[in-house]
Amino acid sequence: MKLKFIFKGKKVHDVGYRVLLLNKAMSLGVDNFNTFNTSIDGIQTVIAIIEADAESIEEFKVFVNTTMPEDAELDEISFDEYKNAIPPIERCMQAFQMEHWGKGIPILVKMLETQEKMLGNQNQMLGKQDQMLGKQDQMLGKQDQTITTIKEEGDKIRGAISDHMSQDVAELRDEISHIKTTMAKIASKVGIAV
Repeated sequence: MKLKFIFKGKKVHDVGYRVLLLNKAMSLGVDNFNTFNTSIDGIQTVIAIIEADAESIEEFKVFVNTTMPEDAELDEISFDEYKNAIPPIERCMQAFQMEHWGKGIPILVKMLETQEKMLGNQNQMLGKQDQMLGKQDQMLGKQDQTITTIKEEGDKIRGAISDHMSQDVAELRDEISHIKTTMAKIASKVGIAV
């Protein structure tokens, strides 16, 4: 027995309808089955053709009338007798594989292109980071030179102040000694003991 199922609706493409139908046909042990997307009068349509015994076809009818993909928006299901040859179910599965390869390969190519762009951008960023690190190293080198210069100048100033203070202290000692001597002379002339 051969039967053609027609599923029409606002959204019956790209919701997993054909996979759902194929899986049911396989679970029923159907040897000859095909399903494909099309459009009839501008309306999304899924066609499924099946060749099986009457019991399997009846179970398939019950299934399609009670089950549909979650995101599908189905308006009507109809079925008619079918007289042409129906390919083996494996050919339907191969067609799915080819369809998905056809969808997947461009996506993979875009992903590779995007990845190459990202790697290029990353290399540019690493180059800029290397430049920034080079500038940072230069700044740290200049900072080290500045610190060394400040230390050297500080040591010079410290040495100059130390020398100047030593000289001033020596002069003050001489003056104090001279004052003591003078006071001692004055005290001895006046008769005061110091």
